Amino acid sequence: MNIFVARLDYSIQDSDLKEIFEVYGEVSSVKIITDKFSGRSKGFGFVEMPVEEEGLSAIEGLNNTELKDRNIVVKKANPMESNNRSGGGRGFNRNRY
Repeated sequence: MNIFVARLDYSIQDSDLKEIFEVYGEVSSVKIITDKFSGRSKGFGFVEMPVEEEGLSAIEGLNNTELKDRNIVVKKANPMESNNRSGGGRGFNRNRY
């Protein structure tokens, strides 16, 4: 189960988040999202727990709890949607003419 965690204090590290979630069961991976230029945390991340029941228990137990003076948001992560656009970006239509 992939779990989304938001409103994290910028000082929280992957290891901190793993330790908090391990109370509820096995954690297979943790990834706090960082800015690619500064390396600073963006204040959210993802925790992967292989056993769904343990993940649901973690969500229930940790959502809206205080961590370093911030109430964190913990919920099931939505799967990433694929983008059907091809090339160009910014809505540029190559077949316009």
